[in-house]
Amino acid sequence: MASPRNPNPNAHLRAGAHSNAAQIAAQLDVRAARTLPETVGLVQHYAMLLETRIKAKASGRPGPNAPTGDYRRSWTHEIATDGVTVTATVGTNKPQGRRLEYGFVGADSLGRIYNQPPFPHVGPAVEEIRPLFVAALGESLVGGS
Repeated sequence: MASPRNPNPNAHLRAGAHSNAAQIAAQLDVRAARTLPETVGLVQHYAMLLETRIKAKASGRPGPNAPTGDYRRSWTHEIATDGVTVTATVGTNKPQGRRLEYGFVGADSLGRIYNQPPFPHVGPAVEEIRPLFVAALGESLVGGS
């Protein structure tokens, strides 16, 4: 007969509380072991998507014109993890990247005067990919597989 404090049908009437803590802990351990590798894969995937989207947006108006393709090819991504966090860096080593994204008004280091309008391509790409990444990350962490 079940006790008021223990739902197990074989529990004595004076039995204490029943717990399935060991089962829950084992399930959490299994899920925790899968979380980092799944997250690394997810971050890798969306970093590649972001890089591709930036390159597409840097292929002409309203983004910058890229007649040679050199600027587009300069975009890369890198994934890093310290065992707890996963970080993706998407960027370019080309000095014109910042000017193309934000524009530039004024004199440069050589004294040349510019009034260059912005040709946003990074910000719009981030705004397209961000909701997809956040949704996928949430599904991965909540839904589990």
